[in-house]
Amino acid sequence: MKILVCCGSGLGSSFMIEMNIQNILNELGVNGIEVSHSDLSSAKGMSADIYVSTRDLSSQLEGLGGEVISLNNMIDMDELKNKLLETLKKLNVL
Repeated sequence: MKILVCCGSGLGSSFMIEMNIQNILNELGVNGIEVSHSDLSSAKGMSADIYVSTRDLSSQLEGLGGEVISLNNMIDMDELKNKLLETLKKLNVL
C-alpha cells in the first residue's frame, strides 16, 4: 500500500503531512505502508492507493485511481488521523 501526499511545490507542507502520517501509523502499529510526498504535477504520473492533499488541490487528484483525503487544515492532527483511519478502514487495512 502506498500513500502519496501532494502539495503545490512538493516541499514543506507535503513533507510535514508525510511525517505526521508516519507518526500516526507508528502510533497505530500499522506496518507495510509506504508514505511519500510530491508536487501536484509529478503526482499525476505516480500511482498510490491513497492521495492526501489540502482541499484546494484535492479535486485535481480525483480520477488518479486511489482514494483522496482532502484536508481542511493541514496542521490539524485530529482531522488527519480521523480521515486517515476512515480511509484505511474503507480499504480494509484496519
